[in-house]
Amino acid sequence: MRLLVTGGAGFIGANFVHRTVRERVGVSVTVLDALTYAGSRESLGPVADEIRLVEGDVADESLVDRLVAESDAVVHFAAETHVDNALADPAPFVRSNVVGTFSVLEAVRRHRVRLHHVSTDEVYGDLPFDPTVRFTAQTPYNPSSPYSATKASADLLVRAWVRSYGVHATISNCSNNYGPYQHIEKFIPRQITNILTGRRPKLYGAGANVRDWIHVDDHNSAVWRILDAGVAGSTYLIGADGEHDNLSVMQLILQLMGRGPDEFDHVPDRPGHDRRYAIDSGMLRGELGWAPKHTDLTEGLADTIQWYRANQWWWGPLKERVEACYAERGQ
Repeated sequence: MRLLVTGGAGFIGANFVHRTVRERVGVSVTVLDALTYAGSRESLGPVADEIRLVEGDVADESLVDRLVAESDAVVHFAAETHVDNALADPAPFVRSNVVGTFSVLEAVRRHRVRLHHVSTDEVYGDLPFDPTVRFTAQTPYNPSSPYSATKASADLLVRAWVRSYGVHATISNCSNNYGPYQHIEKFIPRQITNILTGRRPKLYGAGANVRDWIHVDDHNSAVWRILDAGVAGSTYLIGADGEHDNLSVMQLILQLMGRGPDEFDHVPDRPGHDRRYAIDSGMLRGELGWAPKHTDLTEGLADTIQWYRANQWWWGPLKERVEACYAERGQ
């Protein structure tokens, strides 16, 4: 298989590329990435000699067309993803997430290439604090932020191209990921790297918001399962039953790093902060036989903390700039 991975130098995409090189003999990988602040060559360093990396914009139609024409399948990770950045300036999100997805769709339509589109549970909005209610593939879209609105737009484009043009595509909507190579602007690595650099961790509001955490390796194993056996036109929700409120996650990080449970600062809550996400992954598990392996958050966080301890060369140069941006927002 000749596989094109858009956004393959970002957090989830880079981990997907590592997994593919490690486990999929005979798959040749081309990565298309704009190498913005959220993606880096360094994230692909361990596999650099075994892949082709093309620096470019997913919204560049001629470039995307050329790369898709050389491929048997496309996994589309490329996206702007940070909610705070989207609130400050939504324009890059529209370009990457909407126009970029249109560019990919037109190319796979022309060349009859298999597509898997990677999305987020944030397209569904949020849920009440009721453990009996979870997102399913039938949950109506109700995005809360410019980020989730652009991802919802991309999903709907994929669905329309499947129905109108017969594009062979699947979609996955995943819960919150954590693990190696995650940019330190995100919640879990920001707290870890704050502690490692002598800063106090920061928690939005009271920390009551609930997220459904999944290790990035489990997410990517699910993506491969969908590529192997997913039904064209289907949407699969990926989750590992990892619901925890943000305060609990914060205190678990503090515990694992030898700090007291109150050694953090509250900062003003994010506008429109979704209350709760929770994934029902029953269709993926029942139809395709997938199951997560990293189901113990304590163990997964301990491994993630160790990765950040051992790889300050990767995140250290970013830290001052990230914290300066948060300071400007009072966060």
